[in-house]
Amino acid sequence: MAEAAAAASTASAAKENKKPKVELTSPQKAAAVIVALGADKASLLYKYMEPEDVEMLTLEVARLGFLDSEQTEEVLNEFYQVCLTNKAVTEGGLEYARTVLEKAYGEQAASDLLSKVTKSLKNRDFAFMDKADVKSLLSALQNERPQTIALVLSYVDADKAAGVVSQLDERKQIQVVESIAKIDSVSPMAIKIVQDEMQHKFSSIMTSTNIKVGGIDYVADVMNNLDRTSEKNIFDGLSDHDQELADEIRKRMFVFEDIVTMDDRSVQRFVRDCDPRDLVLSLKAANSEVANKLFSNMSSRMAQNIKDDLEITSNVRMKDVEEAQQRIVGIIRGLEEKGEIIILKAGKDDIIA
Repeated sequence: MAEAAAAASTASAAKENKKPKVELTSPQKAAAVIVALGADKASLLYKYMEPEDVEMLTLEVARLGFLDSEQTEEVLNEFYQVCLTNKAVTEGGLEYARTVLEKAYGEQAASDLLSKVTKSLKNRDFAFMDKADVKSLLSALQNERPQTIALVLSYVDADKAAGVVSQLDERKQIQVVESIAKIDSVSPMAIKIVQDEMQHKFSSIMTSTNIKVGGIDYVADVMNNLDRTSEKNIFDGLSDHDQELADEIRKRMFVFEDIVTMDDRSVQRFVRDCDPRDLVLSLKAANSEVANKLFSNMSSRMAQNIKDDLEITSNVRMKDVEEAQQRIVGIIRGLEEKGEIIILKAGKDDIIA
């Protein structure tokens, strides 16, 4: 009996002393693969990498420290899955790869792997633009055709794309956004033509696989990063000749007025992070539904303070109101990315209480 108690005590102590598993970053996972492969095999991989990538990876290897066998096995298994996905995509295209991966890992895992790999493949094209700022991109693209601008912007981060779009003239803004929304997949030949046309402005990288770029989800992301003046101009222009497309893009976005669609718990969460001054400014031009939604999810004291400030706040510029609303929307999007709140997207999400 005493021996059993001692064993249980030892096991309990060991459990308490065991450090929680740390989630590795992508560079750390790459370093773990390099270490597991050994120096000879790793050196063969280095031959195919850019010098700056080799330098970054070498630093990560030096910082890596100790990994237990379980973590190493997880990283190597993930690496194998990515390699298999890359091979299937390259040899047979996305649908072939999906079939192979679903048989091997199931539907959900296949979808996750394809999403990760196609994003990586996409980033190989126009990767030279990753370090370009908005000013440089605008200088290079502003005189190009809207279709060319749309294709190039489909390969950069949404905030950079928004920065470029916001500085185009109003007519071209509408044409570019419409073109991005209607892009589905682009053949390597089409990408080559665009890259050749812009060779004197940018370096070029080629790929042999059709990659999904642009599309309505992407343009909604771009629109979410635009200032409200540009957003309104684009929607007004799109609505004049393609109301269906304008409606579909708007469904995929989250704008200030969509606060009324959020659940109470999520509203209560983001209100805690908002500057009270922004709440006051934003409500100066808000409809009664939004105002009621916000007030009903504040403490009675906070709601009264906001109402009192609203009464004495006058002669407010519309620009200041829109900027305050955008800051609140930015907080909401940030919390959603962290998984702290939920935003319903055009009927795509089912919520279980």
